[in-house]
Amino acid sequence: MRVLIDACVLVPSLTRRLVLAAGEITPLWSSGILDEWHRAVSKLGPIEAAVVGTEIALLRARYSQAEIAVHADQIEALDLPDPDDRHVLAAAIAGQAGELLTFNTKDFPLRTLATHGLVRRHPDEFILEAAQTDAAHLITILEAEEAATGRSRRALLRGSQLPRLSKFLTS
Repeated sequence: MRVLIDACVLVPSLTRRLVLAAGEITPLWSSGILDEWHRAVSKLGPIEAAVVGTEIALLRARYSQAEIAVHADQIEALDLPDPDDRHVLAAAIAGQAGELLTFNTKDFPLRTLATHGLVRRHPDEFILEAAQTDAAHLITILEAEEAATGRSRRALLRGSQLPRLSKFLTS
């Protein structure tokens, strides 16, 4: 399954790791999406900017086929409630994604995406579906995060905007 991952899903490291571990997916993004991720995290300071630069380099190396080239004319031809999100939709179309994974559901109307053969998914729904078939791998990621941060699984998942996954894995 080809899944375009929006920057807002890549920014939280736990969400990013869970999404990339969630089943058999081919992750997709564009340089514009990676730049958006870098800009968002760089606002936190120079150390964070260096860390995110390294994380992006590692993702590019691990998923060398994931980055989709998008041309300005492809972006300009699209219409979304937030024009700044057109590059995300253009990348999904250019990459022949079946799904667009984003927290910003209001910015990607289902009807608009359907005209391009895309389904919009929230990360909570996406990861929960994977957890229902293979929770062990995701739990391993969560246990490592719990040990590293000292935070509970419930707190980690709720803080990552994954309340349904939290309920499923902590009930």
